[in-house]
Amino acid sequence: MPPVFAHGRLRLYLLKLLDEAPRHGYEVIRLLEERFQGLYAPSAGTVYPRLAKLEAEGLVTHATEGGRKVYSITDAGRAELADRGGELADLELEIRDSVTELAAEIRDDVRGAAGDLRREMRAAASASATRVEDESWKAAKEDLRKARQEWKEQARRAKDESRRAREEAQQARRQAKEAQERAREEVQRIAGQLQEQFAKSGGVLGSLAGAWLGGAPAAGSADASAAAEAGRSSEWAADLTATGDPARDLDRLLDRFRDEVRDAARDRGVTSAQVAEARRHLEAARGRLGTTFGVTS
Repeated sequence: MPPVFAHGRLRLYLLKLLDEAPRHGYEVIRLLEERFQGLYAPSAGTVYPRLAKLEAEGLVTHATEGGRKVYSITDAGRAELADRGGELADLELEIRDSVTELAAEIRDDVRGAAGDLRREMRAAASASATRVEDESWKAAKEDLRKARQEWKEQARRAKDESRRAREEAQQARRQAKEAQERAREEVQRIAGQLQEQFAKSGGVLGSLAGAWLGGAPAAGSADASAAAEAGRSSEWAADLTATGDPARDLDRLLDRFRDEVRDAARDRGVTSAQVAEARRHLEAARGRLGTTFGVTS
C-alpha cells in the first residue's frame, strides 16, 4: 500500500480539519475516513499523539465537553496554516491521488483473488471430472458465482471512485492555478503602486540617509535638510538597477538603506542626541510610507 500521508503532512491536515471547526479526536478519525471514501482510516494511536504534540507546540488547544477533549486551532495554528497554503493545496491533490491508488490496489486484489479461485475450481473440476456432481461441487460453483459477482461489484466501485478522484483532482488543479494567477496579478498591482509611491516618497529616505551618512543637520535647519534631500534623491542607490519585480526592487532599496545607516553608525559612533534625531526622522518616514502602503497606526 502506498503511504497516504508523507512525513509531516498528517500534522498539516489535522490543522486544516480543526480550522474548519472544533472537533474531538474520534470525529477527526471519522472525517479522515470519509475524506478517503472508507478506503483509509487512521488509528487512535496515530491521531491522538499528533493532537497532543500540536497542543504542546501551541498550535491547538482543547476544552473538555461531556467528558471528551474538543480540540480547537489557535491563532498560531492558523498562522502556520496560512504560511503553508501552497503545501496544503498540494496535499489535497496527493490525498486524491492516494484514493485513486488505494482503489486501484483493491481492484487488483479482488481481481487476483477471483483468478486464484477460478484456478482452484478448475483444478478441482479436473480432479473430480469422473465423479458425479454432488452437493459439495454445487456449493463450490455457487461460491465461484458469488466471488465473480463480488469482484464485478468491487471493480465497478473502484472504477467509480477512480473517476471521481480524477475529476476532483482536475478541479483542484484548476482552482489552485486560478488562485495563483489571481495572487500574482494582485502582487504585481500592489508592487506597481508601491514602486510609484516609493519614488514619490524617496526624499524622506534620502533625508534620513543624509542625516547618518553626511552628518545630520541641526534640528530646525529645514533649508539644509531639503537641499541634502534633493541632492541625494536622484543619486542614492542609482547602481541598483531594476529587476522587473517591483517587490524585489523595494526589498533591495530597504536593505541598502539599512546597511548604509548601520555601517555609518558603527564607523562613526552614535550619541544619544543622534539617536533622538534618528527617531524623529524615522517617525516622519514611517508616517509618510505608512500612508503610501496603507498602514494605519
